Amino acid sequence: MSTIKGTTQLAGVIGNPLGHSLSPVMHNAAYERLGLDWVYVPLQVNDELGLRRLVAAIPSLPFVGFNVTMPFKQEVLELCDEVATAASMAGAVNTVQVVDGRLIGYNTDGRGLLEALNEEAEFKVAGKDVVLLGSGGAAGAAFVAFILAQAASVTVVSRNADTAEDLLCRMGPHLGAVGARAVGFDEAGPIVSSAALIVNATPVGMRAGDPSVIPRGWVGPGQVVYDMVYGTAEPTSLVRESREAGAVAIDGLGMLVCQGATAIDIWNGSGQARAPRDVMRHAAEAELALRRVAG
Repeated sequence: MSTIKGTTQLAGVIGNPLGHSLSPVMHNAAYERLGLDWVYVPLQVNDELGLRRLVAAIPSLPFVGFNVTMPFKQEVLELCDEVATAASMAGAVNTVQVVDGRLIGYNTDGRGLLEALNEEAEFKVAGKDVVLLGSGGAAGAAFVAFILAQAASVTVVSRNADTAEDLLCRMGPHLGAVGARAVGFDEAGPIVSSAALIVNATPVGMRAGDPSVIPRGWVGPGQVVYDMVYGTAEPTSLVRESREAGAVAIDGLGMLVCQGATAIDIWNGSGQARAPRDVMRHAAEAELALRRVAG
């Protein structure tokens, strides 16, 4: 990390817990490569009151911006002075830029997902049928990305019919020619099997020993499976079983890297050098390797 000086500007990530976060190592590696006099720090708060106090103080401090992770992506949206359309559609903010004391909210998760799919699977969403497993905040960001990328259709598969319907209602005015529906897991088999892309936006797989979020036999050759879960010692059951079935299956580390790099690009401004995705990924992989040895 570069030397911290009196001129150093701040960035960071707000959330709870943050001990597992890879963002500090990724961001600081990128800042050093770009020659930016910035430092990225974890900003853990305990509750919504702590969040509000911290966010209220940030415009008075030398922040270029900050990221937001669980469980505050929805709450921080209301604390921004301005919110980008994609973040408003998703109902969540994960990146905030500080401009002249004003907080501008973005959601870079969807763009990170599309970039990772293109880079790691050479997959473009346009004109494709997509299945989205889950209906929470991560699913909302992905859904927005699929609309903007002009998917043929998006099917939300969720165990919570209420949140799935809420998600569809929120996206409804923006769908255009994109088909959309919500189904339960009990009727999802044929839909998953015929989709070009299946995205897991649930937390299933984060814990060692978690079974796959979908049964064996639902996925096969010619399909792409993207699991947003990352950082596990071994591939998740979904990734492993999908690969065994002949599908292209990828974990969520690339999405994490790309959404973080997009945040840097926003803070650093147009016309500046693009955040180095390769440097950030290497830093994240090195940190994960150290944790596995230590743990």
